[in-house]
Amino acid sequence: MKLNPFSVASLFIFALSLFAVCGLGLCGQDDHIMMKTQLGGVGDCEGHKNSLEVESIGRFAVQEHNKKENSLLEFARVVKAKEQVVAGKVYHLTLEAIDAGNKKIYEAKVWVKPWMNFKQLQEFKVAHDVPLFTTSDLGVERDVHGQGWRTVPTHDTTVKDAAHHAVQTIQKMSNSLTPYQLLEILLAKAEVIENYVKFDLLLKIRRGSEEMKCKVLVSKNVEGKFHLFHMEQDRS
Repeated sequence: MKLNPFSVASLFIFALSLFAVCGLGLCGQDDHIMMKTQLGGVGDCEGHKNSLEVESIGRFAVQEHNKKENSLLEFARVVKAKEQVVAGKVYHLTLEAIDAGNKKIYEAKVWVKPWMNFKQLQEFKVAHDVPLFTTSDLGVERDVHGQGWRTVPTHDTTVKDAAHHAVQTIQKMSNSLTPYQLLEILLAKAEVIENYVKFDLLLKIRRGSEEMKCKVLVSKNVEGKFHLFHMEQDRS
């Protein structure tokens, strides 16, 4: 049977294309880089942003940056992660790192080829207009309009830190020799606004033998610093 020259050419092109794709590590089940994301496109990482794999890449990015710039950043967490299929993957990470005691947000790109045990930091820079806080960090989901006060768990670590800061500030403002003691966080609400978060708390505190309820408003900025800007005693 005589083959059509056009068909032979088509088969040859298809074979070359398949070889090229496999050569990039994009076929097979064992190369660990098969994704739902289209080749070259950037999509959300499969799995949680703080998976062990993504976290290790985030730590690598900070370590490599420290080597190149002779800096001493300390990795804190991955805030957001996306991935791009190339010859391997390029991870687009938004990271939180500690610089001289202050939390800052950075953006990094890391190229990974698992089958070659290859990692390369391609970009690392301070992020701009990226909020440090998200409502998901506080155990709630952002509402439809992305604004407004939302009830948050009173046992949340950040909520507790805000409450303790409020009590300590009240102590300093009172000049009282009798220490104030936080007994309980009765209610907690939070509002995320760009690069800081506000807490509206109802606290039960004690000074000596006297117990009282206080309403406080506390903010936490991008550097992780708290500020008490309103306090009043709740007499209800």
